[in-house]
Amino acid sequence: MKRRFVSGLSAPFAAALLIAAPALAQAAEEKPGADVTVKLARPTWDTGWFSAEVYKQLLEELGYRIRRVSTLDNPAFYQSVGQGDMDLWVNGWFPLHNTYEDAFARGGEKVGYVAKGGALQGYLVDKKTAEKLNITALEDFKRDDVKKAFDNDGDGKAEMVACPPGWGCETTIAYHMEAYDLEEHVDTSKASYAAAMADALGRYKNGGSVFFYTWTPNWTVGLMEPGKDVVWITVNETKLPPEQEQFADATVVKGLKGCVKDPCNLGWPANDIRPVANTAFLEENPAVRALLERASIPIRDIYAQNAQMQQEGKDSTEDIQRQAREWIEANRSRVDRWLRAAREAAES
Repeated sequence: MKRRFVSGLSAPFAAALLIAAPALAQAAEEKPGADVTVKLARPTWDTGWFSAEVYKQLLEELGYRIRRVSTLDNPAFYQSVGQGDMDLWVNGWFPLHNTYEDAFARGGEKVGYVAKGGALQGYLVDKKTAEKLNITALEDFKRDDVKKAFDNDGDGKAEMVACPPGWGCETTIAYHMEAYDLEEHVDTSKASYAAAMADALGRYKNGGSVFFYTWTPNWTVGLMEPGKDVVWITVNETKLPPEQEQFADATVVKGLKGCVKDPCNLGWPANDIRPVANTAFLEENPAVRALLERASIPIRDIYAQNAQMQQEGKDSTEDIQRQAREWIEANRSRVDRWLRAAREAAES
């Protein structure tokens, strides 16, 4: 029997292709990121790793490949995303990271919100010492009796757990120390934050005084609960770095549990947690832009995962991957809407 050929292919094979064509087209629609590798980053602070993993898995559902996630400090990421050496991360804190905008403004952009307006920052002290010495404001650390209570090495200064170099909070804390004339009164620890906070927690459990900077969501306020173990202290006057001055009204929070005053002037504006991506990458991948514009994670869910990491020891790579999968499945109806919009954007 003779074989007939259609466009150089045997008839049976050509027929098979015609049958498979709709399925292949559907697969392409379902996986608009097929054959595209995303250079995804996450921050050096581990409380942001859950968000990064959730978005990683969402991108993978769209077919994008992510061979590894790079852990970067703020300056390195923002310079890299502006230059196109990295594609994106979902861990921008604004206005805290406004100081880095010049580094990525020409080649990158903020897009969407992981969490809008719910990320707080400020200074806390243990409640026992605060009540004993009537500590209500950051400026109280100029007093000799207050400095003595938090002086752990005998140098005459209070010791505060601050931020490592490269974190956005490091520059704001340094600005505060100068603006409030505290440089001669407070030593700011810039060691590993997790290690320094573990040391502070141990000191607190042994009856010592603790003074530290933190943010929410964060495991610190799970292990030392505001209002019970520690208190938020205020500033008498808002003083922000020039790039944050326009947000001065956002430093006051009403009804904040565990604050020494209500309303509570934390001295730090509430932040939005936002993705930052390379603009050329977004233009080439409209599905990613559409996803970033729609996806979000409630602050309470980030806090709950952070508590699992620190209070239950569920902080391995496998734990974080599982926690992200569980969150996605628990929010599947919302997730599917985001993914549908991303696929539609890729088709248009």
